[in-house]
Amino acid sequence: MRQIFFDTETTGLLAEGGDRIIEIGCVEMINRQLTGNNLHLYINPERASHEDALRVHGLTEAFLADKPKFAEIVDELLEFLTGAELVIHNAPFDIGFVNAELKRLRKPPITDVVGSVRDTLLMAREMFPGKANSLDALCRRLEVDNSGRTLHGALLDAELLADVYINMTRGQDALLIDDAGGDSDSAEFKLAAVDLRSFELPVLRADEAELAAHTKVLGELDKSSGGKRVWQDGI
Repeated sequence: MRQIFFDTETTGLLAEGGDRIIEIGCVEMINRQLTGNNLHLYINPERASHEDALRVHGLTEAFLADKPKFAEIVDELLEFLTGAELVIHNAPFDIGFVNAELKRLRKPPITDVVGSVRDTLLMAREMFPGKANSLDALCRRLEVDNSGRTLHGALLDAELLADVYINMTRGQDALLIDDAGGDSDSAEFKLAAVDLRSFELPVLRADEAELAAHTKVLGELDKSSGGKRVWQDGI
């Protein structure tokens, strides 16, 4: 599966009010492995940022003046995103801005180009109801280092979101076997035979607290998977 962790910075909060995209960050992950094939774009919005937005991203008119306009990068962006699952924190905001830019160019909405859209804010609200679920809050809760995030930046935020997503989905990439580091044809391995019948292995049984913790984790996994668990099938 090809996923793109996607984030934008904008001149303000209202796409329908004429605010524009000024930065796009895309981080590619294939089969839960970051590829390093990322896309980072600064865009001349042809207007000034609101003061509140400028304090958030720090991208001035002077900095953006010589950057390409959205019409000049749209083909590169769409080619990069085609067919992928977009993973976005608070997806309606970013999708709304991208669609507004595409509409100006008389192009179809982004959902006609990508495979699907996943909103990690909705995922977080289901996993952590009643708690703060901003990207910063999730970084703290899931022990993702965001110490370098003094200002918002689309590429940095997309990279942080990728780390947050892996932790939210239980880091299942760690279960993949990486055999790239060894070559069974380049060395000879000799294993001594061991008669396991000479060992008496102890049985360590879980106590009540461990059983309760195990049940809680299974419940969380069941909830985050939308009830698509398979471990109790046939029980």
